[in-house]
Amino acid sequence: MPQLELEHGDLEVRFPNPAAGVEQDEEYCEVGEDGEVRRIRFHDYGEIYSIPGLYERIFYDALKCCSPQAVIGLLAEQLSAGEWLRAFDVGAGNGMVADQLAKVGAESIVGVDIIPEAAMATERDRPGVYDDYHVLDLTDLTDELREELESRRFNCLASVAALGFGDMPPEAFATAYNLVDNGAWVAFNIKSRFLAENGPKGSGFAELINTMLDDGTLELRAEREYRHRLSTSGEPLHYIAMVARKRANVSV
Repeated sequence: MPQLELEHGDLEVRFPNPAAGVEQDEEYCEVGEDGEVRRIRFHDYGEIYSIPGLYERIFYDALKCCSPQAVIGLLAEQLSAGEWLRAFDVGAGNGMVADQLAKVGAESIVGVDIIPEAAMATERDRPGVYDDYHVLDLTDLTDELREELESRRFNCLASVAALGFGDMPPEAFATAYNLVDNGAWVAFNIKSRFLAENGPKGSGFAELINTMLDDGTLELRAEREYRHRLSTSGEPLHYIAMVARKRANVSV
């Protein structure tokens, strides 16, 4: 199994034997520290974020993830010169997308994630990248918090590597979408099979996104298929980056 040495102490990361053939949402690594080894699923983000640097080392150094750059880069291609963004980063994680948003003209960024460890990792690793960061469930917003977020007058919604595997339900994405102003930019990525009519049952994103595009609620401006990252067996995992304009709210 490949090994990855981290800079912050005696921490060893091993990936499973490629012959195991695990599905993407079941991929895992084995983390050894002080003579103890524990298995961490890649979608157990709380555990990963709790270890400084582990997220970046797994996904960006070892598995060559480029989604923040790919999605926000596609957004940048659509922006007018001098256009400033008030961005809502949904499924914000530890702030890597916010770094890219700042580079393309975000004057303010608010992050949201359901995982408390994500907020702690952001404060630890990228303090100050967000104007505000909320740990919350978008499907269970209080009226007070909804009003607070709407008052931000977001003109950009970004969601990177958060859709399609149960990490964020379609209802949460729809709620976030309705919190940004009409005309706002919407930039996200998703595995292509989650947009197919015969895609995985229960994902819900095929119906949501395709309906929004068909009825004009969402106006597509650009899309691009690209390599999101490598699997633990070294195979490329392809996603679609999409950039659109919001034209109306969607039913939740």
